[in-house]
Parts: sequence; structure tokens; C-alpha cells
Amino acid sequence: MRKFLLPTAAAVSLTLASALTAKAHSTLEQAEAPNGGYKAVIRVPHGCDGQPTIGVKVELPEGFIGAKPMPKPGWTLTLDKGDYAKTYKLHGKDVLSGLKVVTWSGGELPDDQYDEFVVNGTLSAEAGARLPFVVTQTCPDGKVAWNEIAAEGQDPHSLKHPAPFVTIAQDQGHDAHGGHMMGAAGATASARAGDLDIAEGWARAMLPGQPAGGAYLTVTNHGAQADRLISVSSPLAGTAEVHEMKMTDNVMTMRPVEGGLEIPAGATVELKPGGYHLMFMQVKSPFTAGGSVPVTLEFEKAGKVDIALPVRDAKGMETMKH
Repeated sequence: MRKFLLPTAAAVSLTLASALTAKAHSTLEQAEAPNGGYKAVIRVPHGCDGQPTIGVKVELPEGFIGAKPMPKPGWTLTLDKGDYAKTYKLHGKDVLSGLKVVTWSGGELPDDQYDEFVVNGTLSAEAGARLPFVVTQTCPDGKVAWNEIAAEGQDPHSLKHPAPFVTIAQDQGHDAHGGHMMGAAGATASARAGDLDIAEGWARAMLPGQPAGGAYLTVTNHGAQADRLISVSSPLAGTAEVHEMKMTDNVMTMRPVEGGLEIPAGATVELKPGGYHLMFMQVKSPFTAGGSVPVTLEFEKAGKVDIALPVRDAKGMETMKH
């Protein structure tokens, strides 16, 4: 599908602008999600018919609140804020305004390369609603806007310039204030502390006789300064620590992370099986699938945040040994 660019200056002729095309439209990495924490990953798969993309503007939809963009090296961020159409609840507080438009400029995405632009926030809308993210790419001689919104029952693929959108999935125990989904095999938890977003959190069900339990999550730092995860605690365990699993002289080892785990500015740190993870020792009662593990994470700058990690079945998983 070929897209036509509109001129950005009077000196650019209509003929020239019409000759510039974009071969594929912008999309969202996750096109369906329940209310709650949501990372909008906007995929920009090209430049403009040989020209690079030098600006990307994203107009955020009503119902996507508390938004924070991820900085990109070499690009300048411009943030436009405004009032929402109604009052929302976010982390127990009334929210009337927030980020409405984010623009990355000054960088360069060559026509034959692909990139992603990320805005993290919270979805808060009726189940089944479509929330469009209007995307405009700017190139040296023009721009292309993905701004057409499908009507009820209309196939978005029938549009020439479809805006990427996320459909609100039916809530399944998901806390729209940055909470968690419980019960399902793929359930995860999310929370927010200052400039940090904690997402994809879950704990592994423990096997009989297992001496310790593990848990995993991701931490995204939207701030301009690095932060550090300095302590972990849970009422279900005597002690809890951040551990690292790695190969040393062909031997797999797991050791506590001394001095805390750094979360660099503008970066996401994954705690996942086979790498960094949360380790719970002296567990009072084994973690069981379908339950949850209350955890307090303490960060050097963002402070403390509580999160309840849903427990997934341990079938097929090996016992953790230290």
C-alpha cells in the first residue's frame, strides 16, 4: 500500500509531495490490551520513498492517561499537555489533564530502516473501545499522516491512511490504577513509582521441598537520571534479594547483586529466568499457582512501591538452587 505525503512548506510543490510515498503504515506492537498499564510501541517501518523520516508526532487518544514517552538518543522530545475530556482515577487520585501529543524530532530514520517510538501510560476506557494513536511522519520534503479512524463495523484495512489503535480487552481482575491481573496462566502485575514503570511482574510456583522462590518483572526508567533497586521484601519470606544468574567458568551460578540493581535513564531492565531475578528465602508457605506474592520494592530515588505478583504454575520448571 502506497501513501502520499503532504508538503510542509509552500515552496514544495504539490507534484513533488505527491511523488513521495510511504510503503507501509505505522502500527502498534500490541493491538489489544485490558485497562491498566500499557506500553504503546509505535512501529515506523520506513522513511519516505528514499528520504529519511526526521520527525514523528503521536497524538494520544482520550482514555490513555498518565502518559510518559521514552527518550531516544539523537532525537529531541516535545511534549504538549492538555485537559482530558473527563476526570480519571489514577493511583487513587483524580486526574484532569496530562500529555496529549508527543513529538520526536531532529533524528533520522533512513527509508530502508525500521524503528520504534514508545509512550508508556495507563488505559482507562470501556471494554471493546478502540483508542487511535494518530501518527504523523515528517520527511525533508513533506509528511504523511496516519489519521483515518475506522467507523463502527468498518474494516481499518479498507482505509488509505489508517491510524493504529489499541482495542480495550475485557477486564479480568485487572486493576486500572496500575494493579494486576490475577488467575490466568499468563497473568502479570504492574505498578508505578516516580519515573519508573514496573511491568510484566509474576512469581514462579514453588515445587514441594523447594527452599526458595523466584519472581520476575521489568523496570522502565522514563527519567533523566539513573535509579537503583536497593531492596526487596515480602511478608511471605524471611529475606528477599535481587540475584543474578550467569555462567562462570562453564558453571551456572546465582549470586546477590551487590549495591543494588541500576536502572539507567531511558532504559528498561528485565528481571527474567536465566538472568536477574527476585529471590525469596525462608518462605513461610510455598507459592501456589493462582495465588499472589505481595512485594515491596525500594528504589534509591523513586522510593518504595508495593506490587502483588500473580503466581504461575511451576510445571516443567526446575527447582532453583543456590
